[in-house]
Amino acid sequence: MSGWPTRYTRSVSAVSAPPTRFLADAMLGALARWLRVLDVDVAYDPALDDPALVARAVAEARTILTRDRKLVERRLARNHLLIRSDEVGEQVRQVLAEAGLRPDSCRLFGRCLRCNVPLAPLPAEAARARVPPYVARTQEEFRICPCCGRIYWRSTHVERMREWLRRKGIEIDG
Repeated sequence: MSGWPTRYTRSVSAVSAPPTRFLADAMLGALARWLRVLDVDVAYDPALDDPALVARAVAEARTILTRDRKLVERRLARNHLLIRSDEVGEQVRQVLAEAGLRPDSCRLFGRCLRCNVPLAPLPAEAARARVPPYVARTQEEFRICPCCGRIYWRSTHVERMREWLRRKGIEIDG
């Protein structure tokens, strides 16, 4: 699709709008992780050089997230968002604002922070043998990454992450 704008608006809740998908360059690993916390689809592979990054973004219809001005000058890198700040909180706010995304508290922590794959429910009985004993005794809800097998549960780290988002001025609906 040639001529994609560098600034656009999409609503996560809009039924007709396709979900926004991103590909973060090697400089934006922390941004990719925090966007995944917010259940935003962000591919990230720090091993990709610029030509491979652009080719993957085009092949997967992803918007490139980058701080590299030279990268966005590439002819095929028209669908990009040039990140202005070095600070992760400002980066997250910029992506959310410019993509028109509104994080929903019901969708937080819905993706594997490592693989970017949507998490699947995991029965507590199946999780108990694979998590620390204290977690097995105190938690009832678990989710698993179907790709890497990493198991997730809500604990004190979830509230710390929510607090970090609040301190950074990132509004979460719901």
